[in-house]
Amino acid sequence: MSNIVMSVSIALGGVFSIVALAQSPAKPPDLTGVWAVYRGARGGDPKLAPIEAGPLALKPEYAKPYEARRAAEAEANKRGEQLANGSALCIPYGVPTMMSVAIYPVEIIQTPRQVTIISEAFSEVRRLYLDRPQEKLEDVPPGYYGRSVGRWEGDTLVVDTIGIKTSVSGYRGMPHSEQMRISERLRLVTPDYLHDQVTIEDPVVLDKPVVYTLAYKRMPGYEMVEFVCDNNREFVDEKGVVRMRLKDR
Repeated sequence: MSNIVMSVSIALGGVFSIVALAQSPAKPPDLTGVWAVYRGARGGDPKLAPIEAGPLALKPEYAKPYEARRAAEAEANKRGEQLANGSALCIPYGVPTMMSVAIYPVEIIQTPRQVTIISEAFSEVRRLYLDRPQEKLEDVPPGYYGRSVGRWEGDTLVVDTIGIKTSVSGYRGMPHSEQMRISERLRLVTPDYLHDQVTIEDPVVLDKPVVYTLAYKRMPGYEMVEFVCDNNREFVDEKGVVRMRLKDR
C-alpha cells in the first residue's frame, strides 16, 4: 500500500471513529429524579402524551370472566360502591400497575449497575439489575415485582421482567399466567419528559401482546411522601364490596 493510500485510510478511519463516538454517547442519559405520571394535556404536544393499548386480545376462556368482572365493577360504581381489589386490601399493585397509579409520582435512582424505581403509592420498590443475564423462569420465585434485568441500547434502557405471581393484577386488571413476560423501553423524549413503552406477552392468556406507552414529566425539587397502607376503617363484606367500618366490631 502506498503512503498516500495509507494516509487516506488512516484519516478516514479517524473520521469514522469520531462519527461513531458522536452517535454513541460516552455514558447513558441520567434518569435520576422524581417523575409525575403524565396523562397528556389539551393543546399539548401529542408526541409527549402516553399511548393507550388497544382492546385486550384475551383467549376465550379468559375473556369471558374478565368481561364479567368489568361489568360487575361498572354496576357497583353506578351504585356508588367499590368491589374489593388489591388496593382496598392493602396489597401492593406490583408490576406493571405500580408504574402508573392515579396521580402518584415515581422516583428513579440510577447507578452504573442498578436502576431503582420507587412508586409513591404504597412505597413500592422495583430493582432493575443492569448488564446481568436473566434467570430461567423456573429459578425466579414468583412475587409482586418479579426479576428485572436491563441494558442500555444507546439512549434507551431496555428492561426484561419475569416471575410475576398470578395473583398480581395485570394491566387493566387482566389475568395472566406465570409465563407472562414484560418488556420495557425507557427513553427521554425531551430532557423533562420520559416514556416507558411496555410490551406484555403471555402465550397462555393472550392471543397477541399488549403494547402501550406510559409518560412522565419531571418534577424538579419534589420530595417523595411516605405512603403506608395502614387502614383499618374499611372491610370487604360477604358480597365482595368494600365497606366503611363505622365502629369497632
